[in-house]
Amino acid sequence: MRRRVATASFVGTAIEFYDFYIYGTAAALVLDDAFFPHLSPVNGVLASFSTYAVAFIARPVGSVLFGHFGDRLGRKSMLVASLLLMGLSTAAIGLLPTYDTWGAWAPALLVTLRFLQGIGLGGEWGGAALLAVEHAPADRRGRFAAFPQLGPALGFFAATGVFLLLTSALSDSAFEGWAWRVPFLLSLALVAVGLFVRLRISETPAFRRVVADRRTSRNPFVDVVRHHPRELLLGAGGMVVAYGLFYTAATYCLAYGTKTLGISRTNMLLAEMVAAVLLAVATWYAATRSDRLGRRRMVLVGTAAAVLWGPLLFPLLDTGHFAMIVLGIGGTLFISGIVYGPMGAFLPELFPAHLRYSGAGSAYSLGGVLGGAVAPLVSTRLQDQLGSWAVGWYVSLMALVSLVCVLLLPETRER
Repeated sequence: MRRRVATASFVGTAIEFYDFYIYGTAAALVLDDAFFPHLSPVNGVLASFSTYAVAFIARPVGSVLFGHFGDRLGRKSMLVASLLLMGLSTAAIGLLPTYDTWGAWAPALLVTLRFLQGIGLGGEWGGAALLAVEHAPADRRGRFAAFPQLGPALGFFAATGVFLLLTSALSDSAFEGWAWRVPFLLSLALVAVGLFVRLRISETPAFRRVVADRRTSRNPFVDVVRHHPRELLLGAGGMVVAYGLFYTAATYCLAYGTKTLGISRTNMLLAEMVAAVLLAVATWYAATRSDRLGRRRMVLVGTAAAVLWGPLLFPLLDTGHFAMIVLGIGGTLFISGIVYGPMGAFLPELFPAHLRYSGAGSAYSLGGVLGGAVAPLVSTRLQDQLGSWAVGWYVSLMALVSLVCVLLLPETRER
């Protein structure tokens, strides 16, 4: 059962994050022209990233909604529901007419579907992390939590790979006309695989004990805010740098490289795929080592490295050399993995079992508002007004915020 649970948490998060990331890649490459054709280049990118940010605003809503029922009814049923919501919303984006066909209705519906994507992913992570952690032996929670944490790396690799194949095999006009929809429509097949895997797992032992002891909360999120506000806010602050590093490298740098530096889509997507492998390596290493060294220590190492790395990122990209671009993006995602890997166990361990889905999921999603939603928007404006060097220092500032928050949290490995 533990192997089945590890597989289910890994496959499910990989599929959900594939759905989420293909939007980010499309936003960087094509959505500004398809849905905001009458804006200037900078404002078109900002509008595209704004629809991207909508999902991050929706993610806390999804965490509260799915967390409420996940803490009352169980983890498994919410994971099935979140997978369906995410998959169907993603496929619908692939069928959505562009601005030239539907006018203002097209971006309005794009925002709506992106909001539903965010709600689905907001409910996904908390349940997947708890599925792994609450089935794990006490001394191997970091290792088991590594499986859902690897899902984003695989999802990002797959999303980037699909776009790379399309841009390499087709002309620019074909890609911009219809082929960008293909990755979204593939979501339907992936959802079927995810449902097959998740319907075969059992409820977690921790939740079964909560039910047996009649300790379920009537209003889990309210109880989290009332009794665990420190853990909620500091946990969210600790997540800011993981989001900021990832979405700066995976989304903003892709747009910056192709639209500002004039680097080919193929080279930028290849660099992103190499970086995704480095993200997976760092995530697995940091998550498993946290069982021996502690969650807090590993996260602190990653956040401190991010403070120093920020000013180096864009000088590497600005060289225009492929090897330096790989080093810049790959180094950023490697550091992101060092922070992100232990968080799969760290955030759940901050909260008691009867409030864990709401607490851990909300902390995770709230961190995404500042680190994931705001970062590409601020970076685009900073680069336009001040230059790329300012974006690097902004990354360091996000890392410094997370460093302070994690310093104020306790070690949880022995809980």
